[in-house]
Amino acid sequence: MITVISGTNRKESESLLFARQMVAFLQANTDETVKLLPLESIPHDWFHPDMYEKDQQSPSLSGLQDDFVLSASKFLFVVPEYNGSIPGALKLFLDACSIREYQSNFKGKKAAMVGVATGRAGNLRGIDHLTAILHHMGTLIMPAYLPISRIGALTEEGNILDQDTLKVMEQFAINFLAF
Repeated sequence: MITVISGTNRKESESLLFARQMVAFLQANTDETVKLLPLESIPHDWFHPDMYEKDQQSPSLSGLQDDFVLSASKFLFVVPEYNGSIPGALKLFLDACSIREYQSNFKGKKAAMVGVATGRAGNLRGIDHLTAILHHMGTLIMPAYLPISRIGALTEEGNILDQDTLKVMEQFAINFLAF
């Protein structure tokens, strides 16, 4: 199974738009199950001071971990640029998942990174930060990243209109499937 994670909890984010498109490209090119985990739609009842105690982990987090993390063999992260890095919600989610079944979450699994930003760099710095975190957790990272810049100029009314961007996204999905 492949899990695509839209890495922000911001409602109706453009990251989710790009994540949905990546899911569509992956599904069109594999028979493998592809699931989307938008951080904006998950419950946050697990964010409390005792969340780092194994016996205090909320059932909602355990369910997300079982459905989207432990059962996945690959992850595709679509990550917006927040203050030159990744959203805190994504880091918090990764930290919370590390309490239960640490070795089975990300170790030995594969991941790819799509960075999205309104600026010029496509969140390359944030992708580097996320890569370092996932490397620490034992994840194998696809060497090629996909930075998508100036996303405001590529979208209109909830659609990605730029054909060149769509072609590059589809090829990235195909390359990820082969990784």
